[in-house]
Amino acid sequence: MHRSLRSSRWFGAAVFVLLVGVSGRVAVGQAGDRVVGLLERLSNAAGPPGAEEPVRAIMVSEMKPLATEAIRYDGMGSVIAQQGKTGPRIMIDAHMDELGGMVRRVTPTGFLSMQMLGGWLDQALVDQRWIILGSKGPVHAVTGIRDIHVLPAEERGKVFARETVFLDVGAKDAAAVAAMGVEPGDPVVPDSPFLVMSGGGSYLGKAWDDRIGCAVLLEAMRRTASLPHANQLFYVATTQEEVGLRGARAAVAAVKPDIGIALEGGITGDVPGDRPEETQVKLGAGPGMFLYDSSTIANRKMVAFTRKTAAAKGIPLQSDLVQGYGDDSAEMQTGDGGAPTINLVVPVRYTHSHNGIVNRQDFDQAVELLTAMLVQMDAKTVEQLRNFAPAP
Repeated sequence: MHRSLRSSRWFGAAVFVLLVGVSGRVAVGQAGDRVVGLLERLSNAAGPPGAEEPVRAIMVSEMKPLATEAIRYDGMGSVIAQQGKTGPRIMIDAHMDELGGMVRRVTPTGFLSMQMLGGWLDQALVDQRWIILGSKGPVHAVTGIRDIHVLPAEERGKVFARETVFLDVGAKDAAAVAAMGVEPGDPVVPDSPFLVMSGGGSYLGKAWDDRIGCAVLLEAMRRTASLPHANQLFYVATTQEEVGLRGARAAVAAVKPDIGIALEGGITGDVPGDRPEETQVKLGAGPGMFLYDSSTIANRKMVAFTRKTAAAKGIPLQSDLVQGYGDDSAEMQTGDGGAPTINLVVPVRYTHSHNGIVNRQDFDQAVELLTAMLVQMDAKTVEQLRNFAPAP
């Protein structure tokens, strides 16, 4: 893949961010817990759409020892790791990119405007800390907010439109910004370091959409590496999902799956406020599956197979229908002739924001469910899932 001077310049900064974490410290797990350490590294890594290099480096380092074939990359930068050379082609997908932005313009007075990448709410943008991935390393920034002492009373309850939000890096002019190694096009990510919440069962951090899916993928891949199965398992970490499922489209063309399983962060409905028609999934109540979202209607046979597998393993399984939500299963479902798909989720509170919460039990059960599904699939099962012929 052609890499310009500009992308080479950014990659050096990205590697620095990967090594020290966006918070400026080396990531360490809780009391030697490998999974916590993995979740911390994935959450802290910077990877907005089109700038997934730090996340890709983590995924590849974890995948290489577990793959039976050489790691491949498609033209969009997605990672394809394979286990097995015969049997049905099962694609397990999680996207590496997170909500973020890029520097749009530097003003003469040293402020920066930002192009948002992904589905941000305007009210989630102001008075937040950010990391700009400049050529000389991470640059800390904050989105300013007008002071209440000068804001007219009639405007105090209004949302600040994203067009009025600027990044403040503490520079006095454009020359000072340039001296920091920052220029238009540089990636921007939330500055929200990972932490274990009180009680130890929940984790706070950024980018759970979809770093939690990336972690489920890696842990399931670790298990299937030592378990018998009758499939070709393609573990795929995709790019640019948050800006239109772009990476998955290319990855599906490369993998040509018979079955597709997307791994995502689910939308919880367990916070104060009675809005049951928005979502019903709860944190700590087990993994979930989407029966419907704005991009995909789940394959009914895949739904039944997932439910049967969960019941056999004693895993609580939530289900939901959510508007305004799209995921990579849409590309697996419709690309290259189509494939039966399901979107499995780990519940996340506050997905498209600086700070989200996930539950460890939900995560562990999602890994167990996915592993069981992959081990149970064989040519006969896949043939049944793909059979749309009317009953005689």
